[in-house]
Amino acid sequence: MRTIRVCCGTGCLANGSAQVAAEFERLTQGTQVQVECHVKRTGCNGFCENGPLVTILPDEIAYYRVKVADVPEILERTIQKGELVERLLYKNDAGQRVRGQSDNPFYAPQMKIALRNIGKIEPANVDDYLASGGYEALKKALTMTPEQILDEMDASGLRGRGGAGFPTGRKWRTAAGYDVTPKYVACNGDEGDPGAFMDRSILEGDPHSVLEGMAICALAIGTEEGFLYIRDEYALAVQNVRAAIAAAEARGILGDDVLGSGKKLLLSVVRGGGAFVCGESTALMASIEGRVGEPRAKYIRSVQRGLWDRPTVLNNVETLANVPYIIAHGGAHYASVGTEGSKGTKVFALVGKVKRTGLVEVPMGATLRHLIYDIGGGVQGDRPFKAVQTGGPSGGCIPESMLDLPVDFDTLKQYGAMMGSGGMIVMDDRSCMVEVARYYVNFLCGESCGKCTPCREGLKQMLAILTDICEGRGTLEDLDLLEQLGETMQDCSLCALGKSAPNPVLTTLKYFREEYEAHIKEHRCPAGVCKALTAFAIDPAACKGCTACARACPAGAITGTAKQPHTIDRAKCIACGSCREACRFGAVRTKGRDDT
Repeated sequence: MRTIRVCCGTGCLANGSAQVAAEFERLTQGTQVQVECHVKRTGCNGFCENGPLVTILPDEIAYYRVKVADVPEILERTIQKGELVERLLYKNDAGQRVRGQSDNPFYAPQMKIALRNIGKIEPANVDDYLASGGYEALKKALTMTPEQILDEMDASGLRGRGGAGFPTGRKWRTAAGYDVTPKYVACNGDEGDPGAFMDRSILEGDPHSVLEGMAICALAIGTEEGFLYIRDEYALAVQNVRAAIAAAEARGILGDDVLGSGKKLLLSVVRGGGAFVCGESTALMASIEGRVGEPRAKYIRSVQRGLWDRPTVLNNVETLANVPYIIAHGGAHYASVGTEGSKGTKVFALVGKVKRTGLVEVPMGATLRHLIYDIGGGVQGDRPFKAVQTGGPSGGCIPESMLDLPVDFDTLKQYGAMMGSGGMIVMDDRSCMVEVARYYVNFLCGESCGKCTPCREGLKQMLAILTDICEGRGTLEDLDLLEQLGETMQDCSLCALGKSAPNPVLTTLKYFREEYEAHIKEHRCPAGVCKALTAFAIDPAACKGCTACARACPAGAITGTAKQPHTIDRAKCIACGSCREACRFGAVRTKGRDDT
């Protein structure tokens, strides 16, 4: 029997994959196809920009950007005749069409543990999860003592994938040591980083792995109740997780009698409060309790007094998805992957100015160069690489000179960045690092809860200074003030949001200081991004008169005839950069505000 897997993750759904799946189902249920087929609607395959994705088993064929109109041809040629539809295959860097995901340069270098089932199973189908080995780890854990489970977690070296990187086994062991009831286990699915969708993918595509991880944690620490706090905007994740809980309870896997063991575990979904700060552990717990999502000082940890002042273990989605694999294969096996201080694999959302964007899972210690160039294919348009920001809006910006840094918790922190939850935004030479810092500070300024003065006021002052620099009002003294503000926020802010918020500013000041100085001294944005400091001009020697720039200009500022050099009227130009993007010959150049 052939299996046709259609990616129905959020990205592919936005491109019409639900209609593609429905067409496969309609045609395979009729008399048009003589070969027995089964259609699966799977979770995200990770290569979202090329969706909808369709894979066919056992032939190991992968088709990309499939449309409803392609379905009859796939059924006729591939399913019935065993032929390939060449135009739907992925084209590699050499321009050759590749048959399956194992030949695709985006997938081939990856090692999937957290994402092991995604794209292979139907998310809310408990039978599909069971057929893939699901809940076998929970069965094994039921034969183990809590101490044995904790020993395996310690041996694995798993550290929290939500950003802090705290040892998971130590967190569980601390909570298990309190002989009080009730205790709680909680899942942090409030993924708020711009450009990040790792947790979303797991919740949508493999929710049972998270539930199984929570159940194993519950056995280790001795609790009967847990909560999944999921970002409110993640409607499909909420839907699939709730369906998975209901299915697991109906089968007796969860609920009042976990797999017939007499143990109890009740899990429920809490929709997020819509604030970035609710990803912080104590703010998240306040939100679950129905209070305003504000953090508290952590002189008392959540494993001692968390939800309703009871011991609570909070892990993020990716952390929990690793747990069943660890128990099934052993902590030592898991620890054989990665680096000395950072074990296992890590999922990254590789986005920005990179040729191949999507979800990437690699062993800890893989270099930035490997991620961006080997898996990501390099910078779009083969433009010069400038920086990569790791760790979300509070992450640092790493320059080209550090592309060979291994990606792990400790190395990134040493250079002013952080792993965070796994966001990775690639920037080329047309990215202004001052504007990048201003953008993230503006985001964090709006997301600060305002409870503590260093974060609330420090971010506002940082934003005002960066805005002045981007608009040509900055002074060199502002750079020293930004550093002082950043250091004060790191030392004095109440929670991790405020402590890490200065990272984009401090790292860009450290590695790209010349750009700040160009904005201040020369009234020029080297990247041509800051409109107040940028003027565009056309080099007549390079202009071919193709008229592309004139057609792209929204202000009608470009004049010229075909096959003749064009000119830009600076009085009309709004410095949007559309002409530069449209020009294929590099004829559009940037100047400073005061250049003639």
